[in-house]
Amino acid sequence: MTIFPKFSKRREGENVIMEQKLLQQVNNLVLNSEKCTGCGICVDACPEEAVSLGPVGATRRGAIDYATPVDIDETKCSYCGVCVVMCPFTAVKLMIDGEDRLPILEKEGFPEYDMVTRIDDEKCVNCTICEEVCPGDAINRDVSEFEGTSLDGKGRNLALKANLSFKVDEEKCTLCGICDILCPAIDVKLKPFSAESGKVEGEVVWDEAQCDACNICAEMCPEECITIEREIVSNKIEGTVEIIDDDCCTCRWCAVNCPTEAMTVEKIFEGEIEINTDKCPGGCSTCVDVCPANALYLPTPVPAAEMKGEIEPNIAINEDFCIYCGACVNACPAEDAIILKRTAVRMKGKETDLFNTIKEKLFVPRTSKVREEVPPGEVEIKVLENA
Repeated sequence: MTIFPKFSKRREGENVIMEQKLLQQVNNLVLNSEKCTGCGICVDACPEEAVSLGPVGATRRGAIDYATPVDIDETKCSYCGVCVVMCPFTAVKLMIDGEDRLPILEKEGFPEYDMVTRIDDEKCVNCTICEEVCPGDAINRDVSEFEGTSLDGKGRNLALKANLSFKVDEEKCTLCGICDILCPAIDVKLKPFSAESGKVEGEVVWDEAQCDACNICAEMCPEECITIEREIVSNKIEGTVEIIDDDCCTCRWCAVNCPTEAMTVEKIFEGEIEINTDKCPGGCSTCVDVCPANALYLPTPVPAAEMKGEIEPNIAINEDFCIYCGACVNACPAEDAIILKRTAVRMKGKETDLFNTIKEKLFVPRTSKVREEVPPGEVEIKVLENA
């Protein structure tokens, strides 16, 4: 006799798939182990306490491949989708009968992150900065490649919109052909030579599509009979740049570094983070490796003569980019080396009682904790109720 529900868990590549089979429905919770940063927000968010932290540092650094940053108990999970909504890295998705769905949002039973990510198209010049600095591949830069990037790219002259004019003083031009051999945009077409005239005759033909107004033809012309003028219409490269909200962790790397201030990004979490460098084990750098926002770094060594008796920090953070996710706290092998305090979260929609309960848990200050009695493959953090 078949008894429902039935539970199972399997791994397919980077995905760990939890399954709940009901009499008339199959629910799957899919964890992408590559996207999961081990931030632990899903641990606080789960109303069934079905999610626990795994060996965050070891998995994120690639030291082990048999575990994931978080572990989900498929038998405890109610497949409600709260973890899917609250994951800032879209590392979890809920499938109902093979369809990607979130009934808790469809029924307006839970709020969702209020993503403030904008690009001012008037200010944006379609440069490469935001794409280069983004730690999460959240920038979609749909711009043609040019010859500076690829041998198969478009000619650089095609990037500039301009009105060109090309003039040849026919009285001065000797049809010497120097401009022709220098530039593919110019073709000196000579008439068949005839003893009747006894001279060189022809014309200079100019192809505007191939001309980039470099002016070399005019400067090399021995008779100084060529004139090129260029009127700029637009010096903005054609294309579009977009922020992919599903992949954006709101670290603000793009907004801070945009040379034209075209990017607007607001963090979904606010708070503060404290690094106790005296408790940080030298040479570790686990937090730097796991930080999904590239906010932690190893400070450049200071010459001993400039230290003046101070202790050089092993680690440092730029809070302009910190998203207060907590991955560093969960990965840190030292006790009390990193302290995280969240103070606000940007949401939209009705803040239900369930969400308010989760929010209280998210706002509890926490730090790294070392405990020998924790079972292998698990980690534990220390909450600071009075912090």
